[in-house]
Amino acid sequence: MTEPVLTIVVPCYNEEEVLPETMSALQRLLKELMDEALVSQQSKLLFVDDGSKDGTWELIYKEGLRNSMVKGLKLSRNVGHQNALLAGLNSAKDLSDCVVSIDADLQDDISVIREFVLKFHQGCDIVYGVRKSRETDSFFKRSTAQGFYKMMKKLGVDLVYNHADFRLMSKRALNELQRFKEVNLFLRGIVPLIGFKTDIVYYDRLERKAGETKYPLKKMLAFAFDGITSFSVSPIRFVLLIGFISFLMSLMFGSYFLTLKFLGHTQTGWTSLITSIWLIGGLQLIAIGLIGEYIGKIYKETKQRPKYIVDIDTFNLGVPRRLLDPVEEDLGRISESNQ
Repeated sequence: MTEPVLTIVVPCYNEEEVLPETMSALQRLLKELMDEALVSQQSKLLFVDDGSKDGTWELIYKEGLRNSMVKGLKLSRNVGHQNALLAGLNSAKDLSDCVVSIDADLQDDISVIREFVLKFHQGCDIVYGVRKSRETDSFFKRSTAQGFYKMMKKLGVDLVYNHADFRLMSKRALNELQRFKEVNLFLRGIVPLIGFKTDIVYYDRLERKAGETKYPLKKMLAFAFDGITSFSVSPIRFVLLIGFISFLMSLMFGSYFLTLKFLGHTQTGWTSLITSIWLIGGLQLIAIGLIGEYIGKIYKETKQRPKYIVDIDTFNLGVPRRLLDPVEEDLGRISESNQ
């Protein structure tokens, strides 16, 4: 059996401090896999520079000149982790049999990539890396993360619990992933929709080797909210439910106060009036804002702007276009023969 060509895709944003260690560790791992004949000698490491402001791209480019195993993909500007990851997957898929995605901070245990490859040899198209526990997280982060996964499950979103973006995908799975055209990208929710044969590999998450996290609280909350609104309309239905409950309560209280008026037990006051105005006004603003969020996503989808723009691609440098896009090549030949 011919060894599969593996590409490890690593999205990077301002990872100058940790990148040398990441490159060294991944090169050793890939060399070990080659020596065991688990992957082809043509396997590569692809580092995606997501518009970094430090020396990340310079490190990637120089290492690529020294070592043919290392390739780089430089995006024209910062487009966010999910889009940068997608750019790497799309760039690697045509020349790879399988692709592993992993963050540059080395917190995901790279040793389990060997198990990913073994699962691929057993016929799996998608292999998820799942954390055994969250003991290394702070109490707040652990609680919010677990709450997010539980909420998504209740909303009907098929997420793999405690899985981030550490996974293996086959060429077939990547081709299907490319068919998902939404601009509001949430890969953790999209990949399970692909189906095919999948498996899970559990691992312990490690401490960050160097640098600072690129996902502070603000970005984590925004990412979670994007995931919820991209995959479920339940929040809007919840607002509708609150509206119905408020309407029923207003009828009940209206009947009660009308009865008091006829019995002569009413008295003037403004506390209840002001409280009700603020309550209803707040609910209305929340509802309008939530609906606006969905409308905003629709607006982004209708413009169909590209998710990313590639500035430099050393992975596909010099590769004939017919190998990168055989469908367009075939269509071109058909068109020429019909003329």
